[in-house]
Amino acid sequence: MKLALDIGLVVTSVLLIVLVLLHRGKGGGLSSLFGGGVQSSLSGSSVVERNLDRLTVFVGVIWTIFILGIGLDIKLS
Repeated sequence: MKLALDIGLVVTSVLLIVLVLLHRGKGGGLSSLFGGGVQSSLSGSSVVERNLDRLTVFVGVIWTIFILGIGLDIKLS
């Protein structure tokens, strides 16, 4: 169980870092490299940005669940 929680935490951590870096910041961010910059300048918030926001929040919640699971596993051991 501990190994599965550790692997899940590492995977979600890396995924969360990548998703946060893909977000458009004040300077455009890495999302502008994939064509998001042109589309975002035409409209306030594109569908891609909203879906990226939702995916980032979802992965963040999963990451929090893994953290809580590891904490409970340590406490019960």
